[in-house]
Amino acid sequence: MDTLESPNNPYLSVVIPIFNEEENLVELHARLATTLNDVAYSWEVIYVDDGSRDRSWSIMEGLHRQDQEHVRLVRFNRNYGQHMAVFAGFERVRGKVVATLDGDLQNPPEDVPRLVAKLEEGYDVVGGWREHRQDSLLRKLPSWVVNRVTSKVVGVDLKDYGCMLRAYRRDVVDAMNACQETSSFIPVLANTYASSIAEIPVGHAERQGGQSKYGLWQLIKLQFDLMTGFSVLPIQAVSVMGSLVAMAGLAFGLFLFVRRLIVGPEVEGVFTLFAILFVFVGLQILGVGLMGEYVGRIYREVRRRPRFVVRETRD
Repeated sequence: MDTLESPNNPYLSVVIPIFNEEENLVELHARLATTLNDVAYSWEVIYVDDGSRDRSWSIMEGLHRQDQEHVRLVRFNRNYGQHMAVFAGFERVRGKVVATLDGDLQNPPEDVPRLVAKLEEGYDVVGGWREHRQDSLLRKLPSWVVNRVTSKVVGVDLKDYGCMLRAYRRDVVDAMNACQETSSFIPVLANTYASSIAEIPVGHAERQGGQSKYGLWQLIKLQFDLMTGFSVLPIQAVSVMGSLVAMAGLAFGLFLFVRRLIVGPEVEGVFTLFAILFVFVGLQILGVGLMGEYVGRIYREVRRRPRFVVRETRD
């Protein structure tokens, strides 16, 4: 590691998306600065205001005035989402190593040097794994499902795709910046360009201020985005399932035909037939829905609209 990096060419860049975090920003920066001032390399932090409607931007401006050597700011004209905010930070990083961190203080800033140290062992990407997650069961269970499905879909088995406390080598970040997708899930996209990936346990605390930005509906949308954004496996799975259902339906039809020849006309089992029909219809609707997700992604991409609009910056 080169310990003589200058403030304009730091070794580490930390990107933090912010959306309505006025209650956490001052403590967040104080803890992050204390931690990084104790390391042997130079650093910068890029706060990206994702259309906050509280005092977050004015607080960030105060942090910039107090610490212009380390603090840089980006402000969106409206809310575009966490991952778009991270992409805006990625486009402006100057460090050789890039870390990301949420602004809610649930992941401790003190763990950032641990991620960097693990990265220096030769990995391209190091993710945080919330070993003792301090969330409700209603949050942990859907997240567990998302992690398991994501691992199967993308082919990289990680315990915690949802943790934003992660570190990347600069060439991986540059490769992600070259992608112009209108929506993308950064931890999965990074795995596409990384040759070696590691995961380490990190701390996790209950949210002390503000409100969570991820609910059940957001997790469901995220899962559909993940499935359709990085693999055609869902469509293939529906095709296989449709073939199996068709064969099962044919076999059942033959069974009913033979039974009618032997037993004669009967009305028993009509509700069973309705139940089977509903299963078939449900599978058809699922298939149409997945196809709609893929078509929708294509529609968003071909329009080539800007992913976000930056209102102002502070360097």
